[in-house]
Amino acid sequence: MTANGWLQIGIYLVILLALTKPMGVYMTRVFSGQKTFLDPVLRPVERLLYRVTGVDETREMPWTEYAIAMLLFSGVSMLLLYLIERVQQWLPWNPQHLATVAPDLAFNTAASFTTNTNWQNYSGESTMSYLTQMAGLAYHNFASAAVGVVLAIAVVRGIARRESKTIGNFWVDMTRCFLWILLPVCLVAALVFVSQGMIQNLRPYDTAKLVNPQTVETKGADGKTTTQVVTDQVIAQGPLASQEAIKEFGTNGGGFFNANSAHPFENPTPFTNFLQLLLIFTIPAGLTYTLGRMTGSPRHGWAVWAAMALLFLAGVTVAYWAEAKGNPLLRGVDQRVSAMQAGGNMEGKEVRFGIADSALYATITTDASCGCVNSMHDSFMPLGGMVPLINIMLGEVVFGGVGAGLYGIIVFVILAVFIAGLMVGRTPEYLGKKIEAYDVKMAMLSVLIFSLSILAFTAIAVVNKFGTSSISNPGPHGLSQILYAYTSTTGNNGSAFGGLNGNTLWYNVSLAFATLLGRFIQHIPILAIAGNLARKRLVPASAGTFPVTTPLFTFLLISVILIVSALTFFPALSLGPILEHLLLHAGKAF
Repeated sequence: MTANGWLQIGIYLVILLALTKPMGVYMTRVFSGQKTFLDPVLRPVERLLYRVTGVDETREMPWTEYAIAMLLFSGVSMLLLYLIERVQQWLPWNPQHLATVAPDLAFNTAASFTTNTNWQNYSGESTMSYLTQMAGLAYHNFASAAVGVVLAIAVVRGIARRESKTIGNFWVDMTRCFLWILLPVCLVAALVFVSQGMIQNLRPYDTAKLVNPQTVETKGADGKTTTQVVTDQVIAQGPLASQEAIKEFGTNGGGFFNANSAHPFENPTPFTNFLQLLLIFTIPAGLTYTLGRMTGSPRHGWAVWAAMALLFLAGVTVAYWAEAKGNPLLRGVDQRVSAMQAGGNMEGKEVRFGIADSALYATITTDASCGCVNSMHDSFMPLGGMVPLINIMLGEVVFGGVGAGLYGIIVFVILAVFIAGLMVGRTPEYLGKKIEAYDVKMAMLSVLIFSLSILAFTAIAVVNKFGTSSISNPGPHGLSQILYAYTSTTGNNGSAFGGLNGNTLWYNVSLAFATLLGRFIQHIPILAIAGNLARKRLVPASAGTFPVTTPLFTFLLISVILIVSALTFFPALSLGPILEHLLLHAGKAF
């Protein structure tokens, strides 16, 4: 570990802190219908959209109608993406004449992008046409991100309102999220990316002559090995910058290229790398201040932000330490940092970014439901690779995905105040609302759906050949590959541990259902909590009320998050990355 590496991590956190309040204030104004500097341009567009679609912007919905609208919108969007994939061969903007996507892979991809997961069992540059990338995948990057944000706002309204039967209008919230938040920032970010060398075009792929031809051996289906001399290299092109901006800002993570943000076209400079990291956390961090402002308790928003920041620092510290320490099996090899080498474990990492930025990127992208990578998590040391896995297992509440992080941590807030209430023998209260049995049941149901999906699918995969035949490593590392896949998809993260061939019938279908369970089934009890809280009246604070604005609350919230996750996932972690770490130090690798 170096001072330069820590300086980069520190600067990132300071800038994120500076962005939190202005972003939170702006989102509060947008979703409260207050005036913003973009109103003269966007209000006429918004009114036109309502007239065309027949939406009454003054009418609000109860939580059940809000949930149904969200499910219908997502379901229709998913079907349209599936159809685009299945007929892309006959659609325009396909200069490489790519074939239609196979049914099971198309189903997996449609479910993945609709749920803000963006898990990819394919290489984008060799599978998806430009039209599919733009009208299908990039559109869903916007739509799925907007769904997450508006659900968080609906939950905050439920906390803030008193004796109300409604929590907002789904169609109005979605429209305002698209027009006021996602599109303006992504337009500016895409132009900045282009200025840094990121490509944005509709050209056919280029072909370049290799200076040094390469001899490549390939094994056919019959088992015979053939040798060929490669003299040309195909260089992919495409509308990349426009998709990259929303990929990060919407915490989507699906890469235009298979190498994702390790590809120089997708992440050309250290500045774009840093900007991508800021885009990932900007909305999730801002929503904590939105929570405090809309509920009339800014200090509570900062207490939640502090809990997230401490968990983030813990994760990046462990990941950075594990990777900087190096591989214990490489005895006699100099792995120290020097002017001539980066030191540590550089396997699977981009030389341009090194260990500090790779550990920071891996931590941020799995704290959020983003899934983009600038290094290969499969190549991390066991404890370094365990950090991204644990980040997702925590429910991705460490800032988390756009919206998903906030409503996810509110579930843990409810559990925390419930436990605090039990300690003092009083009915727990949260910002003036009594937390009753129904709220706790719905919170626990959300937690159970998440853990059940991960552990049940993993258990089925590890005891059947259709699951284990796709792993590249035996033993605990192979378990980590399977466990990471279902954790990533259920958590709607989308990052891949690597080393797992997911493009099989079993994994395409099972991972798709994991994404749907983690997104939509888990949302229903959270919206039920919002609807139930909105109906309640405020009760005055008393001497027995547990304050949710203090360091003690922050500590309790962190403790609840860690205890719930540890009790649920520690047995699986002990058989995967923890066991691999111990065996690695005993001299055995997998």
